[in-house]
Order: sequence, then structure tokens, then C-alpha cells
Amino acid sequence: MIAMSLAEIAEAVGGRLSDTANPETRVTGPVEHDSRKIEPGSLFVAFTGEHADGHDFAAAAVADGAVAALVSREVDAPSILVDDVQLAFGKLARAVVDRLPELKIIGVTGSAGKTSTKDVMAELCRALGPTVAPEGTLNNEIGLPYTVLKVDETTRYLVLEYSARGIGHIDYLCGIAPPGIAVVINVGTAHMGEFGTVDGIARAKGELAEAVAPGGVVILNADDARVAAMRDRARARVVTFGEAESADIRATDVVSEAGQPRFTLHTPNGSAPVALKLYGAHHVSNTLAAAAVAVELGMAAEAIASVVSGPLSLSPRRMDVFTRADGTTVIDDSYNANPSSMAAAINALADLGKESRKIAVLGYMAELGDETEAAHLQVGELAARNDIDIVISVEEVAAAIAEGAGLAGSIAYGVDDQAEAIAKLDELLDVGDVVLVKGSRYRTWKVADYLRETRNSTKEAKA
Repeated sequence: MIAMSLAEIAEAVGGRLSDTANPETRVTGPVEHDSRKIEPGSLFVAFTGEHADGHDFAAAAVADGAVAALVSREVDAPSILVDDVQLAFGKLARAVVDRLPELKIIGVTGSAGKTSTKDVMAELCRALGPTVAPEGTLNNEIGLPYTVLKVDETTRYLVLEYSARGIGHIDYLCGIAPPGIAVVINVGTAHMGEFGTVDGIARAKGELAEAVAPGGVVILNADDARVAAMRDRARARVVTFGEAESADIRATDVVSEAGQPRFTLHTPNGSAPVALKLYGAHHVSNTLAAAAVAVELGMAAEAIASVVSGPLSLSPRRMDVFTRADGTTVIDDSYNANPSSMAAAINALADLGKESRKIAVLGYMAELGDETEAAHLQVGELAARNDIDIVISVEEVAAAIAEGAGLAGSIAYGVDDQAEAIAKLDELLDVGDVVLVKGSRYRTWKVADYLRETRNSTKEAKA
């Protein structure tokens, strides 16, 4: 964070200093809510969570080097006292943004793929100058300001994800970090249980497009009708991306080689061939979205193609493909899941495993409301239609996946937990198999980790 005095921070967040806090003391280190990450000069933020109350760690954080704590009740340490720590956290982030008028804020939202898209955007921005982007998925009322507070006077680009669990959430986040460039990649059924309808999801995602002031840029997916319709909600100039002929940033000649897409990138300033090292056809759209941002920042098509065709570092558990010593290829896409991302991952498995036996270990998709049973059934059916040989559903809440897959022709197993899924894989796996692991959050993480830990296995082919 840029250096600020405690008096300046208190003014920015509408708080008051404790008697033991020196107004002239400056925060020169990171702003942290995990007391284990405190460094000299830090500001400790005392959130109250389900399992722990940060206020209980304030004194220890100061002893470890923090100059003060941001709190909502008195603590035995120098502090800034506020009514609501979370709101104050957002206000502090906005104060930092306001002190950096040259900072270019780039925001992305969507029902699926926003973290991978953010990762590619960040790689392109880093080719142009100092860039800050969230590690993994930090896109809510705590994660977004936490990322914002990592910028300093040298930062040129800030790439952020904006998530929504309801109407008004993205609008609130935009109040913390108003984007100069906003990207909406798609509208799907993630969080259907909280929004009720896909149109409700579109309404929420469109808040990002509305937030960009005239003079900025709104980048929309021309291949998604609900996203394309957000043009009417934008006050800023609109740029489109996609495979549609009308798109400003476009892909043609799209093919796949061993699961990795290749295409020709077309921009208003030229064209260039792209050969992604990422797996899955859905990365074509994600890459086009990132390319559209890069074009707005002045990059030529050839430079964009060079970056995105090189090694790209995606956040953990997202289409991470590795091959074990026994010849088994694993697709770890286990970070999260919804119907759209499940479909993309299954398609990637089908493409990568064309000449192999294909196994999908699939877990629960959360927050689908009344659509939960039908959505899981459809995922199983989709796996079978894509010639996935074996489908393993993990936990009773995901049993409809195995049911749908079995009815549609795949060999299907429903297991009670991840330990049973691991045991089933040990029983089934053979040399050359391709395995996809995917589910909402932690639902399949142990399976993916087990396959990763045994990646150097020398298992022999079964007789």
C-alpha cells in the first residue's frame, strides 16, 4: 500500500484513533487480515468470522510489527476504531485509488471463467508495466479491497475480478475500485439459487458495464446474447469480442491440437496466429476478452499473440494438466464448478482424451437452487454424450451426475466421499487414462491432491 499516516487512514475510513495510537505513525507495510502474515509497518484488519475473531489477535499482530489495528471494538493495542470493519476496509481501498489518478483499473466479471481471464489479462498488462492482480479468486467485499491495497505509486495497471451473489454487489465493489475498462465475459447459471433467474444474473453482471464513466471502455462478449445486450446499459464506448463476424476482436480458424486451441486473432490494428498452451476450447473466448483489453492499452496483435501463446500462469486448480509417470493424464479443474464450467471441462476432457479412456470425477455444484437436481442430471448426460467412459460422482448431493451418465450410456459410480473416490480410482486407473477432477470448491480437492501427490507413480499397465 502507499504509505499513509494513522491520522490519514482514520480520516479516510471515518474512524477514531485509540489513545495509544500516534497520529503521525505511518503504515508502510502491507494491509493484512491474517495475523500470520504481518510484517513490520503493517496495518492489521480485525475481521470477525465464523471461526475466529480478529480482535483477539490484534495485540499479537502489533507485537509482530503491525503499527496499528483496524477494529470495531476496543483492543489492547494502537488502533483505529470504526463501526464496521468491512465497510472501513473498502473505504481505505477507495482512498488509495483516489490518491493514484494515473492507475488504470481493469475489471472483469462473468458466470464462468473470470479468474482464468483475469490471469491472462494480468500477463498482458505485465508486458506493458507494473501490474497488480489478485492471487487466485479474491473478488468479493474482502478480497477485492485486499487486492487494491497492494498497489503503490509504481503500479500502472490493477486487474480485478468483480463477483456477485445478488443485485447491487458489483455496484458496491465498483464504488471501491471504479473500472476504466470493464469486461463481461458471459452470463450463465452460477448462483442461480441466489438470483432466481438467468436474467437476474445478467442484471447483476451488467452493473459492471454501467459503472464505467464516459471516456472509459466496456468490453462485451458478442457471442453471448445477454452480454451483448448490455451495450444499452453502457455509458462508455463499447468494444466486442468473440467468434461472431460482427466482433471487434475476433477469432477465426479455430482448431484444437491435443486439447490446446489454435486460432487467428483479428484486431482493428492487425491479425496474428495464436497457439495457446492452455487446455480447453473455452479459453479462446477468455483469451479474446484479454486481447480486447490489451488492444485498448495499445498492444499490437503480434505482441498480444506472442504473450498469450507463451507459458501462462493460471490460478491453482484451474485446467491444470499434468501427466504422471504411469502415463495417466490429469486435468485438475477442481477449484469450483457450475453448469457452464462443467460443460467446458467435460469438452476439454473429450478433446484431450480422444485416443484414450476418459474418466470424470465430478462433485457437487453449489448455489443452483431449484435447478440443482436437473443441473446435476444434465451434467452426467453431457459427459455420456461426450463419450466419457467412466463417471464418478462424489457425495450423495452429486449423485444425480452418476445417474444421468449411467442412463445416457457411460459406466457410472456414485461414491459417498472423496476417500471412496480415491479408492475407486486406484481400482480403475490404467496406463494412458485421462482423468478430469472437478467440483464446487473443496468437494473434489482431496482427489486432485491425491493424484498430484502420486504423479510420479510407476504403476504398470493392468494385465
